[in-house]
Amino acid sequence: MAPNAKPLYSAQASLPQLPVPDLEQTLSNYLRTTLPLQESKQTLAVTENAVKDAVGGKDKKLMNQLQERLIHRATAEGRESWLYDWWKTIGYTSYRDPLVPFVSYYYIHRPDPSVTKGTERAAQILKAVLAFRELVVSERLEPEKTKAGPMCMEGFKWMFNVSRIPVKPEDQPIVYDPAKNNHVIVMRNGHFFEIEVIHPETGKELSAAEIQSQLEQIVADPEAQVPIATPIGALTSDNRDAWTESREVLLNVPGKGEHNAKILDRIDSSIIVINLDNASPITVEERAWSVWTGNGSNRYYDKQQFIIADNGTSGFVGEHSMMDGTHTLRLNNFVLQSLQSKKLDLTAGSGAASVPAPKRLEFAVDANVQKSVTESLSRFNKLMGAHNLSILDFHGYGKGAIKKFRCSPDAWVQMMIQMAYHKLHGETCATYEAAQTRKFKLGRTETIRSASVESAEFVKSMEDPSASDEDRYAKFQAAVKQHLSYASAAADGQAIDRHFFGLKNLLREGEERPAIFTDPMFAKSSTWLLSTSQISTEVFDAWGFGEVTPKGYGVAYAIKEDSLTISACCLRDEHSPQQFTHYLNRAAIELRDLHLRLAAKQQGGSKL
Repeated sequence: MAPNAKPLYSAQASLPQLPVPDLEQTLSNYLRTTLPLQESKQTLAVTENAVKDAVGGKDKKLMNQLQERLIHRATAEGRESWLYDWWKTIGYTSYRDPLVPFVSYYYIHRPDPSVTKGTERAAQILKAVLAFRELVVSERLEPEKTKAGPMCMEGFKWMFNVSRIPVKPEDQPIVYDPAKNNHVIVMRNGHFFEIEVIHPETGKELSAAEIQSQLEQIVADPEAQVPIATPIGALTSDNRDAWTESREVLLNVPGKGEHNAKILDRIDSSIIVINLDNASPITVEERAWSVWTGNGSNRYYDKQQFIIADNGTSGFVGEHSMMDGTHTLRLNNFVLQSLQSKKLDLTAGSGAASVPAPKRLEFAVDANVQKSVTESLSRFNKLMGAHNLSILDFHGYGKGAIKKFRCSPDAWVQMMIQMAYHKLHGETCATYEAAQTRKFKLGRTETIRSASVESAEFVKSMEDPSASDEDRYAKFQAAVKQHLSYASAAADGQAIDRHFFGLKNLLREGEERPAIFTDPMFAKSSTWLLSTSQISTEVFDAWGFGEVTPKGYGVAYAIKEDSLTISACCLRDEHSPQQFTHYLNRAAIELRDLHLRLAAKQQGGSKL
């Protein structure tokens, strides 16, 4: 790369805009996705009639008007995406439920067995984060590409020195000037500290040892050795309206409002938050709970956060409003792979004789602030106490074996998920899989509707003792083909859910809602009892997120070369995630064994 090259956003201007799908195509595809979810011939007839009304009946005129409005929006001068602003606002910044468990996600890093001290691990991680930040700020980070071409890199503008400020009715994500803000916030037992990563005298970045020295001062701080009485970070765990109100309470402490405002500004403008947890989780599920929640008091959910426990285990919690998992995956991959390969220079330091001590940030609190914190913490503990999670770490095979069976690894795991749900609940449900649409300008995600006629037929055949392996395999192949076809359409901006989202948003006051939108099946088919997503890397032990509907599961999976990791989260009063991962394990074995049996039947035992 040339010294002055700035490739990060070099392809942005050439990216195509997100298309508006053909209306009749969307309506036809929608009807087909509802078929495995229909309860009876009567419910199917209602849906079919609603679609007919939209195509050529009483709703045709209005549906065509909505389509024309959407095309007009998409082609308006200066607009780069018909979806982006709507999706950011309605999907994220105006969404008022707590970020955890409903929006933010977590990554569990694979531990480095040579580093068992939290402050050492945190210093190393921070050095790697700073190296990645430099690539982003200087715009020297290479843009991502697929076979289809370059991808939108807009999300990286929202990675560092960013905070999601709570505001009614819509939060305001703010980017702070990286040139003026070279500080990191460190949390320990709910206490806030600020450390500068650039030495004020030499202007050089601190070494890992210099950073570790500051972190050890924080851990040794007598006050920070015990949980703070009023953990302000807990306010960020609450409903966004409640946090908005609590922030005002904090800013109006008599005589101390300006003092608190300055602290909030230092936190919000920081590069990232480093959470030094006074805990030593061991199992992957213990680490998942620890990273995701931090007991609600040692977190600041408005920002991107790296979490490091005393025993050196680590993870990440992503604030989701302005970028998706593919962006933070690249950050975390860079951090962990740089440390693993030992290519990162951890020794280069500031060259100064001494490093400034960490600066304690101590909020002024009164009875009103204490009341707000107590209530927020109580609500968070109640909310997370109502949840349960389970993580399947399956080592029977992974991507390598699946590819030898000549199958898409993603489609394979999606069929496993369908099998597990059917084994546990005896039915097929609406299933969401996230597809990225970053081949388009300001592209984010689209829905892959993974539950199909074909997947339902395949799942039933696996439960039918009279079905032959050949029949099961044929149905499996049909289900995989359908899944890949829908996934490809979603990545091309030709799926149905974002299209419907746009059409509904353009209904005007006084216009009667088309029957397709009032049919109960419309809501049922987009009530995601299975909300699923894949992020695959060898440097994570697991990752996860919460359910998106009370009776549903949040299912996050990683497909590694020789293993599969799948997490399931749900409300404990609704389901048992342990039972779900039990059946996922069964499904993984049954699917493999089906292929092995058929392979054994072929001459010489050759693979299918």
